[in-house]
Amino acid sequence: MVSNTKEIALEQAIERQLAGLTREELAATPAAATPGPFRIGRPEDFDAEFALDTRLFWEFLEKTQGKLLDRLKTRNPGDWQRKILERFDRTIRQKGALHLLKKGLSVEDAHFTLLYPAPLASSAASVHENFAANIWSVTRQVRYSRANTGEEIDMVLFVNGLPLITLELKNPWTGQTARYHGQKQYREDRDPTQPLLQFGRALVHMAVDTDEVFMTTRLAGPATYFLPFNKGHNEGAGNPPNPMGHKTAYLWEEVFQPRSLAGIIQHFMLLEGKPTDPLAKKTLIFPRYHQLDVVRALLDHAATTGVGHSYLIQHSAGSGKSNSITWAAYQLIETYPAGPGVRGARGADQPLFDSVIVVTDRRLLDKQLRENIKDFSEVKNIVAPALRSADLKAALESGKKIIITTIQKFPFIIDGIADLSDKRFAVIIDEAHSGQSGLAHDNMNRAMGAGDADPDEDDPQDRILAAMQARKMRGNASYFAFTATPKNTTLEKFGERQPDGSFKPFHLYSMKQAIEEGFILDVLANYTTYKSYYEIQKSIADNPLFDTKKAQKKLRAYVERSQQTINTKAEIMLDHFIEQVVTPKKLRGKAKGMIVTQNIEAAIRYYKAITRLLAERGTPFKALIAFSGEKVVDGVTYTEAEMNGFPETETRDQFDKDEYRLLVVANKYLTGFDQPKLTAMYVDKKLQHVLAVQALSRLNRAAPKLGKRTEDLFILDFFNDAADIKAAFDPFYTITTLSSATDVNVLHDLKASLDQVGVYEWQEVEDFVTRYFAGEDAQKLSPLIDTTADRFNQQLELEEKDKIDFKIKARQFVKIYGQMASIIPFEVVEWEKLFWFLKFLLPKLRITDPDQDTLDELLEAVDLSSYGLERTKLNQAIGLDSSASELDPQNPNPRGYREGDPEKDPLDEIIRTFNERWFQGWSATPEEQRVKFVNIVNSIRAHPDYAEKYEANPDPYNRELALERMLQEVMLKRRKEELELYKLFASDPAFKAAWSQSIASVLKGQPNA
Repeated sequence: MVSNTKEIALEQAIERQLAGLTREELAATPAAATPGPFRIGRPEDFDAEFALDTRLFWEFLEKTQGKLLDRLKTRNPGDWQRKILERFDRTIRQKGALHLLKKGLSVEDAHFTLLYPAPLASSAASVHENFAANIWSVTRQVRYSRANTGEEIDMVLFVNGLPLITLELKNPWTGQTARYHGQKQYREDRDPTQPLLQFGRALVHMAVDTDEVFMTTRLAGPATYFLPFNKGHNEGAGNPPNPMGHKTAYLWEEVFQPRSLAGIIQHFMLLEGKPTDPLAKKTLIFPRYHQLDVVRALLDHAATTGVGHSYLIQHSAGSGKSNSITWAAYQLIETYPAGPGVRGARGADQPLFDSVIVVTDRRLLDKQLRENIKDFSEVKNIVAPALRSADLKAALESGKKIIITTIQKFPFIIDGIADLSDKRFAVIIDEAHSGQSGLAHDNMNRAMGAGDADPDEDDPQDRILAAMQARKMRGNASYFAFTATPKNTTLEKFGERQPDGSFKPFHLYSMKQAIEEGFILDVLANYTTYKSYYEIQKSIADNPLFDTKKAQKKLRAYVERSQQTINTKAEIMLDHFIEQVVTPKKLRGKAKGMIVTQNIEAAIRYYKAITRLLAERGTPFKALIAFSGEKVVDGVTYTEAEMNGFPETETRDQFDKDEYRLLVVANKYLTGFDQPKLTAMYVDKKLQHVLAVQALSRLNRAAPKLGKRTEDLFILDFFNDAADIKAAFDPFYTITTLSSATDVNVLHDLKASLDQVGVYEWQEVEDFVTRYFAGEDAQKLSPLIDTTADRFNQQLELEEKDKIDFKIKARQFVKIYGQMASIIPFEVVEWEKLFWFLKFLLPKLRITDPDQDTLDELLEAVDLSSYGLERTKLNQAIGLDSSASELDPQNPNPRGYREGDPEKDPLDEIIRTFNERWFQGWSATPEEQRVKFVNIVNSIRAHPDYAEKYEANPDPYNRELALERMLQEVMLKRRKEELELYKLFASDPAFKAAWSQSIASVLKGQPNA
């Protein structure tokens, strides 16, 4: 007899774990009660109209609240059940099942409890007895539909007859997965208008197989959005092998246990929205696994080990940190001692902590805590702010249990903790969000001895550690530090010391896992230095033809202007933003960009340049600027509010509006700023270590409703080296996906491989694209695609491995070209045509690989970086189509007119003749020229005579002489490493004059180059 690996075996495994017996075993011994915590429900007891197991619903009420039922029976003989069910149905439609489970059901003058809560350590015996009276049940093959009575849900979990969780179960061993088939079944085959599947009736719907779990609280047909509910594996997505059974056994062995489910209902689940909103407009929150796990782990450790410990929680952006902090704060005030030693120090009937202090920079967290506590706690007014140590004492005396303070006021709170040595505190530090920097930060700098430091140069981790180093960490407090990017010092202060002397976080949800689970996007997938961006212009091996005049103009602007002025850099940024973000209408026309500058002065200059360019071009959108305090530039005092035209506190909300598409910043908003519409970033600032990760991660927020994808992101970096960015991300990422250069020849290789197989004829590609962009009816396009697909699926005698190879390469081409299109400053028409053809062909290509789901994952996982490491060195020479500039893939009816036939030259010749004309033999590339120029300018600024004899000198003639002497000295010092440049400078008067004049103009009117 072989093992049962079918779907039913998974149903039986879950049922046996929850009930202790299967239904078949129970039928054989009907007198026996199930030894497990769940009873086995009968499908015939499920009432599809009210979405209730009515047999267990009435049994629970009769056993636990029989006197109340008798009162209604006497008053309403004959229809008392209908009256209760109709009242139940009306209430659940208005407020949802979560409300009924927490608050109960009122019918006339009776109030019924529908779920007895799990007891706390301090709860009376009656609370334990009541909880034991709950009836937990599991029912398989539930016929839920009134419209189609044959439709079944694989499994439903109930409490007291009310459905909690629906499950569709799959088994990868039979070719069915939760990731694909389970989710597809919910989206396409399950009617969300039926009572059981209506929003708010069941708490969560789960697609489950032996390897993975996915969940959603709202079924909406094809628009249903599932979240992973997995533990994570190797710091990434998925689940680790389980030596005792299925990878997903934690779901039924741990999460589905009665105390766990009751705890989730009582302490985690939220129904978010305005009180006046109808149920359908609200959002039902079910915790993700790592959120549930970290809060429970913290509570358990604190209860068993007592006060005085430090915890580092390293949770990436996209982890839902605000909710995790909220849940931890609320439950820590109800944590009681569990260990014998802890009880000795603190009575078992007294909470472990007198108060929970939340230290944050996020003004929204205070409101979120208050709102969530309303749902969780019977005592409403338990949250208070504290800005001084005296406030801490007053809050405790008035019975406040959760106290909110800011990072700026943290030193004063530490003093207060020391003064109140008879009290016990849990201090939760949300230190990684400093996006709302301002005058309060400036005051904090002074308090910490930073003098007149730039208020935009705060680092929250440094400020917290400085405060704690100046004051001894008191034994009457436990510290819970949440961060996505811990520094070494943070790890040492809050982390767990290992036997080898190293430190690690108490709990980890990595950036890698957040990316793989789809909660954030990989910002490094499309990271490009300006040098790489330039090099793309020459990366076509066959030396394609370009419009000489336009190419010369573009290169001249690049070499002569971008190296000298912010204006030209701003023009380059705006060109890219308009052409690659605005015109293609990314994110349905709502995509935004951020310009990151070196300092506040540079930010102001960039903002003025961008604003002027926008006005000149008549663009329909505007830019905003963000910085703290006041800044004097060229004798004029600027503030953020004055430049934007509204108060500083409104910048975040105003930027969310469609009329504002660009935000210019220095340091402000580089951390703690969540704007999912951000897709492009232009960096002209040195980014290192944690700041690099935090800054670039502003782009990583997912926006499912706008269809935001990794290929929509783009970073153009004028300042940093790719290796430095990689080094910054490595400690927080665990895997390397950053490539140092972008090579468009990848697409040549892929196209050549695809062409050789013979799946399509090029005329078919041409015909399809012509018809598609002419807007022809889809019925006329289908035969073109179907003919090609049939050739692949039926006619060509291809081995299966060759079919797989073709499909992988086709998917790679589509994905990589999608990424490259936002980088390449020219068009290759054949690539564009093949992209659109393959995009429609791929879904029609059939592969009978036994591990189809693994293959699909591979196809989705391929990106530009990973392919770039594996590509062969064979380059195929394909010239540019002469009509390349006429094809606009975003225009369904492309038309164009070109006057005459412009002169064409190879790209290499254009660059060579340009250098000969403008630099008389200087062999450096335009990018190298820019770097050398910047180095010379910065060296002059560093000269000891610069400030006194040049910058502060009112006499123009003497200023010119001073500059000439300084330039001569700088050039002389650099002659060994810049011999060619020095020879030009020393021997060519025309070059020397132009060189000196250019440097003078930069020094006169521009910030650091």
